[in-house]
Amino acid sequence: MTLEKTPRQIVAALDDYVIGQNSAKRAVAVALYNRYRRHQLNEQLQKDITPKNLLMIGPTGVGKTEIARRLAMIVDAPFVKVEATKFTEVGYVGRDVEAMVRDLADAAVAIEERIAFDQVRGQALREANKELIRLLAPGEKKQTKPANNGNWMQMMNQLMQAQPNQTDEPETEQVSEAVQNQRMDLAEKLNRGLLENREVTIKVPESKKVNPMMDAMGGMGVDMSEMLGQLMPSRKVKRTLPVKEAREILIRQHSEKLIDRENLQERAIKRAQDDGIIFIDEIDKLSSKRQNSSGEVSREGVQRDILPIVEGSQVNTKYGPLDTSHMLFIGSGAFAQTKPSDLIPELQGRFPIRVELDDLSKADFIQILTEPHTALIKQYIALVGADGVKLTFTQEAIEKIAEVADDVNKRTDNIGARRLATILEKVLEEVLFDGPDMQMGEIMITEKYVADRIDAIASNQDLTKYIL
Repeated sequence: MTLEKTPRQIVAALDDYVIGQNSAKRAVAVALYNRYRRHQLNEQLQKDITPKNLLMIGPTGVGKTEIARRLAMIVDAPFVKVEATKFTEVGYVGRDVEAMVRDLADAAVAIEERIAFDQVRGQALREANKELIRLLAPGEKKQTKPANNGNWMQMMNQLMQAQPNQTDEPETEQVSEAVQNQRMDLAEKLNRGLLENREVTIKVPESKKVNPMMDAMGGMGVDMSEMLGQLMPSRKVKRTLPVKEAREILIRQHSEKLIDRENLQERAIKRAQDDGIIFIDEIDKLSSKRQNSSGEVSREGVQRDILPIVEGSQVNTKYGPLDTSHMLFIGSGAFAQTKPSDLIPELQGRFPIRVELDDLSKADFIQILTEPHTALIKQYIALVGADGVKLTFTQEAIEKIAEVADDVNKRTDNIGARRLATILEKVLEEVLFDGPDMQMGEIMITEKYVADRIDAIASNQDLTKYIL
């Protein structure tokens, strides 16, 4: 694991996306950096040092999920977010808890694919451009069929020995001097970017159809589609696309040929084991003070199913067995009706670091609206700007939106920063509807503009519950 950022720098990076919650940021930064420290030790010590899992406690909308998600992006680690309620919503037969580990393996493979494809992109690009030129200026093709002389046994053997994706008959190509000259001319234009919008027909593998049986087998760590693919070559279909889109598809196809898929999957398993982060949201829904109803027994059963994964066990995935001993688990929940001590003792002990996140204030809402890279105000300005309309907000308007969000949260359910999106949608309802017809212009959102659209709703308790 390579990590260039210290805990202080990790917190600074999180500050770009999450307002406040400094104690939570510090805790996750230390937990993350401890994993880097572990990699610097000898192999025996590495085995004995396990991650210190975190339990983040706080109401919805205060930044718990965003902290975990951004944390994974900072170190490019495999990250999976699961809802604990998914394991209990159908009683005793909830979603298989091991599925979250298999999802993490998929995320790790995606990261390794991106790295591997970047490494071979130059070579794959050259091959893709060669293929584009051949497709834009095809030679004369002659089909060559293997002789079978009526020998059905030989035909079956040839079919069984066929490589995947080789469903077309072998072809030979005769290239005349005129075609060669045409290809040289096309190659020059292609390099100069003059053919990007020209259409070309390429062959792509047929999209896989959703099969519930395949999904069920995949949930047990068995990749049936790959097994069947080895027996039955996949079909290809023709698609006509602009050159710039076709090139990316061809680059992907050639990259697949250039990388070592088996080694890639081995690296992905190691990355998931050493750097993987599993975020279990609403973990408080698995706890209960009362122990006498079937639903509560079911929740305790899910805790006991999760326990061995958090403690460290091997889970079968379609890429191979995956050990969860050194993964980082982050639990999250409001714990409004229960408390962490209502979890079974064994699971409590596996989340030794407890962090309580603060409720958001009006001042926090003002910062959330304006400061982060992906602040809501910036998002709406960009969205309306796509219609050619310049949208601006006065500082008083922003303060008014924050004030209303804070007041509604206090009088009804506290949903944190999520209330801001609801209020902004109501304030900008007319702008978002009329924007495409305006084509150009400028709209300034003032305090009065905001008040005219939401004051009456915010002051009416019944309307507030249903609208804001």
